[in-house]
Parts: sequence; structure tokens; C-alpha cells
Amino acid sequence: MKVKGLRWYIIGLIFLATVINYIDRSALSIMWGGENIEGSIAQSLGLTKYHYGLISNVFMVAYALGQLFSGKLFDKVGTRIGYVISIGVWGISSFLHSTVRGFYSISFFRTTLGLSEAGNWPGGVKSNAEWFPIKERAIAQGLFNAGASIGSVIAPPFIAALFVAFGWRITFMIVGSFGILWIIPWLLINKAGPKKHPWITEEEQKYIVAGQSKADQDATEDTKGLSLKQILSHKESWAVVIGRFFLEPIWWIFVTWMPIYLFDVYGFNVKEVGMFLWVPYVGAAAGSIIGGYVSGKIIAKTNSIDKGRKTTIFIGGVIMLAGLIATILIGDTAEKFVAIVFFVLFGFQFAISNVQTLPSDFFSGKSVGSLAGLGGMIGVVSVIIMNFLVPVIVDNFSYTPIFVVIAVFVPLGVGAIYYFAKNIESVE
Repeated sequence: MKVKGLRWYIIGLIFLATVINYIDRSALSIMWGGENIEGSIAQSLGLTKYHYGLISNVFMVAYALGQLFSGKLFDKVGTRIGYVISIGVWGISSFLHSTVRGFYSISFFRTTLGLSEAGNWPGGVKSNAEWFPIKERAIAQGLFNAGASIGSVIAPPFIAALFVAFGWRITFMIVGSFGILWIIPWLLINKAGPKKHPWITEEEQKYIVAGQSKADQDATEDTKGLSLKQILSHKESWAVVIGRFFLEPIWWIFVTWMPIYLFDVYGFNVKEVGMFLWVPYVGAAAGSIIGGYVSGKIIAKTNSIDKGRKTTIFIGGVIMLAGLIATILIGDTAEKFVAIVFFVLFGFQFAISNVQTLPSDFFSGKSVGSLAGLGGMIGVVSVIIMNFLVPVIVDNFSYTPIFVVIAVFVPLGVGAIYYFAKNIESVE
């Protein structure tokens, strides 16, 4: 049996995994509520906003370590088995959130969830490097990243509806089951890489290989990946590491704290958060796909990976910065705030699909996961620092200084990519 366009089935499954990933991780914040919201996690377990901040950082520390370890894992065992391990553990972890009794038990399962969910990103970047020619990698990464946005669109109304109907414990059981079931089609369809897959057409196989770098074309199963020390000896690698350090918090501040912001500032309940929270992620989904498409078009027209990546990252940075400034100056109602964040997250995803593609632009297959994982880990370290600062700053001032800080991060992140990657191309 031969399947035309097999690479799109592979990225489709990873897109679906990413949707599940964000439904699983969003469930806690959506159902957290507050001490006075009947039936919410906070009220049921007697937990406060400070507990939420600590639990968020427990997840993020595990997520940071998971990025680094899973990058190496995927380079070692490959994307097929790497995904089975990653999504299997996170599905079980999400399901077992239904059994928690307090701060320590919920922190334990957030740890296992963070460690395992992190693998989706270096795994996705590595899979795209294997299955797509260079000019299509940004659109593949955009589709993959759109899964995070679609998951965030689906999660608020879906989780809120389940919460109202069944309560938070049954909700965790339902959403935790999705990842475990996903493994079945993944193993059936993703039998091997494009060089050996029995279902791939000869035409598609040649198209993929011809569009990859010389290092990727020459790589075999016996080719060894570089160590992190060797990877970081190349200046271009620091474009990924420092760029993500400054850019990642822009996404995560809204993913982690936007529900709490709506609870605190506008007095929303769980149902109202479900009605509003999905809107900005529509912008993020559009940004993911359009950013990848624009980058691919520029590369095809100019035959320059450098121009395609940098132009798209710059445009996304301008949109992010303008949106964050607007959040500070005019985001004074729930409707305005949500509308402005729509554009902020559009700009973020417009740019980040290309930032996340950089490891596969610089290195061949068995080093891609390592750099992607390291960049992800460093980005999450920045998020952890911000998560510690948010409750302190909010209680003593307001949310405005947080928006100011992440607005400053935009030019620093984009500037780092321009500075360290003078020309985006294979360094091998």
C-alpha cells in the first residue's frame, strides 16, 4: 500500500497530540477558580493563589527539565518510540489528577505531566526535520504549533462544560484518556522514517530528501548526534537559546495567568472564563499557519532560508510589541483585553514557528532534538522566573508591570536571533 502525502498524515497526528497536550495542561487553570467559587479545585482542596503559583512553577521546572531530557531521548530512540513514551506518561498523569487530595499530590502529578508533555516540542521539531524539506518546515511547524492554539481554543468551553456537568475529578479522567488513545493511530501510521517507510511513494521520498540539507541527506542510522558542548560551540545555537529565553514568557504568561487575571480583575466565574478565554487562541492558531506559510513563500521566492526566517520573525515581533503596548494603554475592559491579546498571540505564533525551526536549519537529524530541547528548557527557565514574580508584583502593584516586562522582552528576543545568526543556514 502506498499513501500520497504521507508526511501530512504524520504532522496531522502530531497536531492532534498538541491539541491534546494543551487541553490536558489547561484543565487545571480553567477549573482552579478561587476559594469562594463553589466546586472549583481551589475551593475543594482549600488552596490559594499562592498555591497556584507554586504548582505552576512545579510544572514549569519539570517541563524545563523535560525539554532537555526528552530532546536527548528523541535523538536516541527516534520520534516513533519517543512519542509513545511521552504521550503515554502524560495521558496517565493527566488522568491521575482526578485522585489528588491536596497541594503535594497535585504537585506530584503536575511534575510527571510537565516532564512528559515537554517531549512534544523537541519531538515535533525533530519529526518535521525528518519528514519535510527545508522550505516546508515552517508551515509544518506552524501546523504543529496551531495544535497548541486550537487546544487552547477548545479547552475553555470544553473543560468548563465538563466541569459544570461532572465536576473537576471526572473531567481529568476524560481528558487524560485522549492521549492514551492517540498512541494507537500513531503506531499504525508512523511505521518508520521517510527513507524506509513502506507506505511512502517514491515521488514523495525523493521530494523530501532532495529538499533537505546535505548533512541530512548524508545522515544514516549510525550517524551520531553532537554533544551539547559541540552544539553550543556554534554561535548560531545561541540565537535559539537566548531568543527563546526572551520570547517564551510572552506565550506562557497568558496561558498560565490569563484565567487568573479574568478571575481577579473582572470577577469572572469558571463558566465566564470558558466563554472568553478561547478567543485569543484563534489569533494564535491563525498566526501559526500564516507565519509558516509566509516564511515558506519567501524562501521559495528568494531561495534564502535566512530571509524567510528573519523577515517572518521580525513581523511577528512588531505585532507582539504593538499588542503589548496596547494592553498597557487601552486594555481596560474584558472585551478590549481579550481582543488585544488576540493580536499579541497572533504575532507570537507568527514568529515562534520559525524560531522553533532554527535547530533543523542549523543541524542535521540527530542533533536537532538536543538543541530544540535545550532552547525549550532555557525558555521555560525564564517562564519560571516570571511565575515567581507575578504574584508578588500583582499583590504590591498590578498586572501592568508584568505586561511592561514582556513588552521589553520582544526586541531583546528578536534582536538576539539577528545578532547570533548572521546567516541562517546549515553549520555542518
